[in-house]
Amino acid sequence: MAASVWKGHLTFGLVSFPVMLSSAARPLGIRFNLLHGKDNSRIKEVMYCRAEDQPVVRTDLVKGYEYDKDQYVVIEDEEIKKVAPKTAKVMEVLEFVKAEEVDPVYLESSYYVAPGEGGEKPYALFFDAMRSAQYFGVAKIAMHNREHIVVLRPGQKGLLLHTMYFQDEIRQSNEFQTDTSQVKPKELELAKSLIESLAAPFEPGKYHDTYRENLTQMIQEKISGHKVVATPEPHVAPVIDIMEALKRSLAQRKPPQPAKETHRKPAAEARPAKKKVRRAS
Repeated sequence: MAASVWKGHLTFGLVSFPVMLSSAARPLGIRFNLLHGKDNSRIKEVMYCRAEDQPVVRTDLVKGYEYDKDQYVVIEDEEIKKVAPKTAKVMEVLEFVKAEEVDPVYLESSYYVAPGEGGEKPYALFFDAMRSAQYFGVAKIAMHNREHIVVLRPGQKGLLLHTMYFQDEIRQSNEFQTDTSQVKPKELELAKSLIESLAAPFEPGKYHDTYRENLTQMIQEKISGHKVVATPEPHVAPVIDIMEALKRSLAQRKPPQPAKETHRKPAAEARPAKKKVRRAS
């Protein structure tokens, strides 16, 4: 199991039990280092003091908040700890909300919630009750030098936690408004049919980061001394007639119908024609 990023107590009402959080997901990518173009030697980042016009060591650095142009107040780590809210050690459930009411735009990072020592039974009770009631818990927690509003929800095997953006962190865009009055009923019907033709069970394992795979392959080709081959550009034709584009899309999704077979009896099974026999007069 991944290392825990937070340990404390989960409380709701008068019930409290120890839990710990660990990251449920992390982005994967290809990391590059900056090199000097002349000799391919690695570049080292240097902390530099503008006032003294010389580099400084990391141990001489302190935290500062700019309250005015080039005016700073120094903040000590101990001072930050003194004003840390109680949620630094206790995660308190504030309320329970229906799952469908939570807009995914508010969700930020995902964590597994595991019971701490001695908290297995109340954890199991909390998990089972939430799963049966089909509610999400909304709680507060302080970690990573800030306080978070989080959503607790039952997963397949245990509790999951998602940190959320606060309301003032969500960018409001007046331009993001969709005018559906211009959609024609026939177009809507065809679009819904196309959606249904593309419907499939959600299986995350079948999706891959092809960009990362291409980068990895390109790096190996370079190491082997081979020439880098560019990825073919996709051809995207502009949609001129949306009805025609929808019809063609549906036609491509429909599997070809098997040809109808005509059932004929084999020659061996065909009855021989009766010969007419002439009677002698």
